[in-house]
Amino acid sequence: MATARKMTAQRNAGYALHVFTASGAVFGMLALQAIIDGRVRDSLIWLIICQILDGIDGPIARKLDVVIHAPWLSGVVLDEIVDYFTYVIIPVMFLLNTGMMPAQYETFVAGTILLTCAIWWARTDHKTNDDWFVGFPCMWNLVVISFLLLKTPPEWVVVISLILCALQLTNIKFPHPVRVKVIRPVSISISVVYLLAITVLALDYSEPLESPSLLTKILILSLPIYTTGLAIWKTWFATEKAPRIRKKSKIGK
Repeated sequence: MATARKMTAQRNAGYALHVFTASGAVFGMLALQAIIDGRVRDSLIWLIICQILDGIDGPIARKLDVVIHAPWLSGVVLDEIVDYFTYVIIPVMFLLNTGMMPAQYETFVAGTILLTCAIWWARTDHKTNDDWFVGFPCMWNLVVISFLLLKTPPEWVVVISLILCALQLTNIKFPHPVRVKVIRPVSISISVVYLLAITVLALDYSEPLESPSLLTKILILSLPIYTTGLAIWKTWFATEKAPRIRKKSKIGK
């Protein structure tokens, strides 16, 4: 009897977590509505909430063994559906509705982002066995938030966006901020500082947006600079016995 109750509790916890993951789509909808309504501050906050949800559901899923206890739903498929919505579609809408790019380039850049992200997510090799992403991961939510808070010139938004799109189709390895074991404490610390910084700046957002201070630039640019350094090291300088690519699974997170 006790075993049956335990199994039921584990099953319920697993499916509750799947619902928690799916709720990211609802928060994404709130971000999208805020963008359409011109409420930039609200959209920033909802995007950050989506990022936080996505950051914590994976570790919880592994802790609960949802693959075993809640197998009716695929955590990977569910997670990637929500991620494409919150990491790609909503940020693209953000770019299109905030005047961050020259109007003549908006459609081209937006379409390129959607195309290359779809291809990247469909790649069977987009993550290695040691949890490095292959090609730039589609974290456009953080990209567009950084563009906005740094008041990036429109021409640079176009150039950087196209470079990132091209990087998605490469074999350059980018670190997962939590799961990669190489200097993991440093990666987590920098990621947390970055997330806290953009959260504080989002909560304090008002228009017209003032030019970012030197401290703001350092806090926001620390993560991409650090990530770029690790990507260069892993791709061209790290010594490996044999490159192993993890094919995408259809279960788990």
